[in-house]
Amino acid sequence: MNFYITTPIYYTNDIPHIGHAYTTIACDIIARYNKLLGNNVFFLTGTDEHGQKVEKAAINSNLKPKEFVDKLSVNFINLIPFLGCEIDDFIRTTEERHIKASQELWKQLEKNNQIYLSNYEGWYSVRDEAFYLENELKKIDGKYVTDNGSPVEWVKEESYFFKLSEWQDKLIDFYENNPESILPKTRYNEVLSFIKGGLKDLSISRTTFNWGVPVPNNSKHVMYVWIDALCNYLTAIGYPDTNNNNYKKFWPATHIVGKDILRFHAVYWPAFLMAAGIELPKRIFAHGWWTNEGKKISKSLGNVIDPYDIINEYGLDQIRFFLFREVPFGNDGDFSKKAIANRINADLSNNFGNLVQRISSFAVKNNDSILKPAENLTNEDQNLINILQNKFDEYCKFMNDQQIDRAIKSVLELISAGNVYVDTQAPWTLKKTNKIRMEEVLYIVTNIIIKSAIMLYPIIPTSSKKILNIFNYNMDNNKFENFTKLINQNIKIDNPEPIFPRILND
Repeated sequence: MNFYITTPIYYTNDIPHIGHAYTTIACDIIARYNKLLGNNVFFLTGTDEHGQKVEKAAINSNLKPKEFVDKLSVNFINLIPFLGCEIDDFIRTTEERHIKASQELWKQLEKNNQIYLSNYEGWYSVRDEAFYLENELKKIDGKYVTDNGSPVEWVKEESYFFKLSEWQDKLIDFYENNPESILPKTRYNEVLSFIKGGLKDLSISRTTFNWGVPVPNNSKHVMYVWIDALCNYLTAIGYPDTNNNNYKKFWPATHIVGKDILRFHAVYWPAFLMAAGIELPKRIFAHGWWTNEGKKISKSLGNVIDPYDIINEYGLDQIRFFLFREVPFGNDGDFSKKAIANRINADLSNNFGNLVQRISSFAVKNNDSILKPAENLTNEDQNLINILQNKFDEYCKFMNDQQIDRAIKSVLELISAGNVYVDTQAPWTLKKTNKIRMEEVLYIVTNIIIKSAIMLYPIIPTSSKKILNIFNYNMDNNKFENFTKLINQNIKIDNPEPIFPRILND
């Protein structure tokens, strides 16, 4: 099976922050999981380099827009390997391939009689690159702002419009017949409610600035940044060549986005695609925002979280784990150093790390570093194997639904069951009374450790590989097929090193 996953493309008006890291790691986790399933995966990220906001940031930096975005996009490119993410393509909207694709999409919409020229007058947020109705705004100190505090300005100019209103009923029909196409459910309800509230035709070009993709056959206009930006998902797989091998293999995509840009992805984008005769995305998953120690993250408060700083302080896998274990994926979460320490110490150091350390050390010392497959399983052994089957089934279901936190919880429950099993079976006592049974216990729990490490591999890939190396298990040959069967070969164990050192909590 082919699987295509995308991050949103990130604005090049500033340097990356924890929000960019969060979305990119989420996609990496889902991509790695799909590779374990044996799927052929295409993982896309990139930078959104057009629009008034970018143009203003370039002017403030005394740079030409192209010089500015060339400089900023490098920060996003360099962040990817630092986050331990493995992408297949990085798209920049200033690339020639993307300009060609965007203009072709425009021409297709025009050909299908979906675009007309008129005049636009209304409220516009430069920060959000979005138009707003007055009832969507609130007044603070006598000035209109959006719900997220972005200032708006009154704009009046000639504009091309997309016939969004014509697609209202078709969008409602599609979503009512495909309730899993937007997750979590609260976001699905939000989108459906917005569409049922009535859709107006959408302004899709601007004339008050020129940093954007030129409208075909009318260079006075540049494309509204969202029609340009959203097209990136098609560009990267070869559009407008729909006979391209990647396009045929990978479209439609699964989009992971922040909740603030859900409307663009779940209302405008599907309408553009329908109007152009292109299949709609498989799924749009909208995640929440992070606060820092209970406060909204903002440059003005000086509490922006630099992913480089926080990863250098705590470790890459530790932060990857914390971000997706701490809160349900889709909800808002609070980022605090105390929470990081508590979560890592409890789940990784005390639970998983302790199990790995004590079993591997004991086996090296008391069984010459070799464990043979067990021939006779007791009821206690079978019970633990049944828990493995149950937790693996849960894990796959949750990962398929992008419920990453619940998938992690299922693995941790398996690890906890492994710890209880060891305490109950007490191999340190068995070594004096029944060495054959001692080896069987070690073999069973070692299987649980190896299987848990593989399931956690999408979340903490480096640490998982370190654990598998202790048991000389090559994950590169592993797929989830027959996953819950016990390893039918001798397991050689090396002297362990601590995988998850405890974090000192100030």
